[in-house]
Amino acid sequence: MKHDNDTAALAALACVDLDEWPIHEPDAAEYALKVARVRKDLKAVGCARIEGFIREACRPALAAEVNGVAPSAHFSTSSINPYFTPDDPALPESHPRRRYAENTNGFVAMDRFPANGLSLSLYRSPAFQRFIADCLEEETLFTFDDPLAGVVVNVMKEGQQLAWHYDTNEFIVSLLTRKPHEGGAFEYVPDLRQPGDECYDDVEQVLDGRSDRVRRLSLELGDLQIFKGRFSLHRVVKGKGERHTVIFGYAKEPGFIGRVERTRKVHNRVTQAHIDAEKNARNDGLAD
Repeated sequence: MKHDNDTAALAALACVDLDEWPIHEPDAAEYALKVARVRKDLKAVGCARIEGFIREACRPALAAEVNGVAPSAHFSTSSINPYFTPDDPALPESHPRRRYAENTNGFVAMDRFPANGLSLSLYRSPAFQRFIADCLEEETLFTFDDPLAGVVVNVMKEGQQLAWHYDTNEFIVSLLTRKPHEGGAFEYVPDLRQPGDECYDDVEQVLDGRSDRVRRLSLELGDLQIFKGRFSLHRVVKGKGERHTVIFGYAKEPGFIGRVERTRKVHNRVTQAHIDAEKNARNDGLAD
């Protein structure tokens, strides 16, 4: 099995455009330049697009792997606010925690992926993990202990949308493997909130369509994206055709497991690991 894992890890690394993104050479000058560029984008707008990260020749194989697991996605159509919280009638109707929008998309859990496939192998690759950590200026990052959420696929069928929301984890790493024929753009507002301060007035402006802080990003196949989604409100608008995005979850501390309520909403199931971890849930003063 170790041999199989090593082979899979090498195959995943070989799919990266190492000429353009030499993640296998962390001491090289070119590596430092690339990391500096990503850091600059993250500091400026909370989001970095790493163009052509996956070599063109490897994109069909990765797309085929994701297409293969996409039918197992759990789809849900629900009305959510940006925090995935219940309505609070004590608040004014215009308050962001009372502003609900249709959320229609699906997620494939990590346990549906091929064990030695490209997605899981890239996620667990030390070189890839180190590159992401360097871009985020973290000494180290950890893969999730969550058995469902370490790597997922977000599946959006034609006419579906991901409504305005914040992510549970501070940052997210994603890879576009299937692009809609048109539409399906990613929209976000960098650093709209901070620990202990939800900045509700600013959120209300975004929800009302009155904010000039909204940015739009149209990703291309093979593009890797690093995004600080815990503090930046974001959504994916409706498109024509299906959209697939592989999402890689990393944490600053070991042992991360998602909360029961959020996990059940996303995957329609939880494991004993989620139940056991609930009592140790993070408390950073922000709504989930």
